[in-house]
Amino acid sequence: MYYYSMRGMSETCISKSASDLKNHMRMLWEQHVFWTRLTIVSLVFSLPDSDAVVARLLRNSVDMGNLLKPYYGDQAAERYAHLIQEHLVIAADLIKAAKVGDQTIAATLEKKWYANGDEIVAFWYSINPFLPLTDFRKMFYDHLAMTKAEAVYMLQHDYQSSVDVFERIESEALQMADLLSTIIIQQFPSVFLT
Repeated sequence: MYYYSMRGMSETCISKSASDLKNHMRMLWEQHVFWTRLTIVSLVFSLPDSDAVVARLLRNSVDMGNLLKPYYGDQAAERYAHLIQEHLVIAADLIKAAKVGDQTIAATLEKKWYANGDEIVAFWYSINPFLPLTDFRKMFYDHLAMTKAEAVYMLQHDYQSSVDVFERIESEALQMADLLSTIIIQQFPSVFLT
């Protein structure tokens, strides 16, 4: 488990703007894992809603990028949105490959997925000096490993294990959200005074 506090800020009182950022970041990461899970279910069981669900999942990348615009500008926001979209598309392709049993393509996609994870971590490190690089990389790798496990359990019809791992995914996603909002507040403290 990872816990991040608002260093330099009162533990009992944070500004409305800091609270708003934290809540927005948490909502986006909650949506990220929620729509990923729905995508896994739709793709594994070839549900008729899969196109609509995948489209909604991909909107999450745009929303995550837009959250960064006020702090890092349009170019960084677009880069982050692209990296998150790539993360989501690779995940969907990985599920499709695993479903048809193509281990070669699945292994290639998994390597690409982790390389994309490294790019996401490097992106955050390049824009924010407060990022705890090693911790965030481990968190992101854990996110990938647990999401893969979630899909594998679903493919194996081990629904209880899929639910159990999703609970861990959800908890960690909120911790990542807290970490990211904390480092933004640390980097731009004057923006979060009120």
